[in-house]
Amino acid sequence: MRIAMHKKQKAESKRQKAVGRRQKAAVNLLRRSAFCLLLSAFCLLLSAGSLPVLGQGWAQTPPPLASEDPSSGKVRILENVGIDQRLGEQLPLDLTFRDESGADVRLGDYFGKRPVVLTLVYYSCPMLCNQVLNGLTSALDVISFDIGKEFEVVTVSFDPRETAELARNKKETYIQWYKRPGASGGWHFLTGDKASIDKLTEAAGFHYKFDPATNQFVHATGIMLATPEGKLARYFYGIEYAPKDLRLGLIEASEKRIGNPVDRLLLYCFHYDPSAGKYSAVAMNILRLAGVATLAGLVATLWLLRRKRASQQHAELGGAI
Repeated sequence: MRIAMHKKQKAESKRQKAVGRRQKAAVNLLRRSAFCLLLSAFCLLLSAGSLPVLGQGWAQTPPPLASEDPSSGKVRILENVGIDQRLGEQLPLDLTFRDESGADVRLGDYFGKRPVVLTLVYYSCPMLCNQVLNGLTSALDVISFDIGKEFEVVTVSFDPRETAELARNKKETYIQWYKRPGASGGWHFLTGDKASIDKLTEAAGFHYKFDPATNQFVHATGIMLATPEGKLARYFYGIEYAPKDLRLGLIEASEKRIGNPVDRLLLYCFHYDPSAGKYSAVAMNILRLAGVATLAGLVATLWLLRRKRASQQHAELGGAI
């Protein structure tokens, strides 16, 4: 009799453990489904909030006309000024420049391992170029990727008159603002001669003019992302750059060598729109993801209810015996 009771208790213990394992598995499945649903909702919220960034610059809207009257035969100073996207084209990495210490360097010295953020400015610019660098630094300050670790930044002056001293002073300003370890070795401020500058700006599709009347350059605003091999991958216009766009752009430019699974899921929800120079929500992909998450949640719920009902029926039959 005792042996029979012992066997019955042992069988009941095994049954309860099995029920506990099934319930735990069901709870885990529900958690995963809930995570998928929340992630889908997150994508939808991001798509709803992906409004145009302020201050998008001349690359998205036509520049204001110059004060000169075209009918008088004078050339409008802003004609042919802008940024043409050269997506997929190769930057001339053999070009020679000078770094902030005055040493001769090749553009290719900063490529090969990580994606590169390329900014074309001139250091004595009274307004726009500073706004470009301010907007870039503000965006980089938000994302978790670090300059010099996941990517490089190369800032090149398109004014051949500028010196390494100007580049060094500008670098100190922004490295002190950014304040992350290793940034000084990953953010490079270059100057160069007119021949190298012309080849680089032409390859990048960056068109500008010098205005003798003001002794300043007339130019559009924006930044470019390049792959480790030096191919142009993304353009972001204006003087403010959405951290989400910059992060996703760096991930794609790195050929997904950086980032995490959530970033890859976001890239499924958001695709780069060259005409807008930003990432836009892909409604169909978001709907597909939401549909899969909803279906997974329903299946998990039905499975849990079925297992719970079966366990209850088994317990009732065991009690009746």
